[in-house]
Amino acid sequence: MGRVKIELPENFRFSCEIPVRITDINYGGHTGNDTLLSLIHEIRMQFLCHFGYTEMDMAGAGLIMADAAIEFRKELFYGESLTAFVSAGDFSKIGFDLYYKLEKKTETGTAIVALAKTGMICYDYSRKKIIAVPEEARQKLESA
Repeated sequence: MGRVKIELPENFRFSCEIPVRITDINYGGHTGNDTLLSLIHEIRMQFLCHFGYTEMDMAGAGLIMADAAIEFRKELFYGESLTAFVSAGDFSKIGFDLYYKLEKKTETGTAIVALAKTGMICYDYSRKKIIAVPEEARQKLESA
């Protein structure tokens, strides 16, 4: 069976810290795969907010997550903190990809918890139509 392999960009200019909450822990004693996707959602919101955007208003466009891929590497436990690095790329007329590198501190340095990619599509919620990526947003996100 083939595995998902995510190729990350070379540079990440945005990062944030996310603490692991007790509600993020599953019956296995670590974060579940569904929780990691929820954490990625929070990370995406912080990334967008950094530029003054939200998922409902990115320079006039709403956003829809069209796809997601995650490579799970290490467990994440309650009390640990996740350092997330985010970069935008692969822009098309109507969308782009967000790349995530998620790390945690270890006794010997850092370890990659997961690599992820989400495909984002620009959408006009009032007209219920896919729209072009606003040029302002493209320029800001490409420089990130």
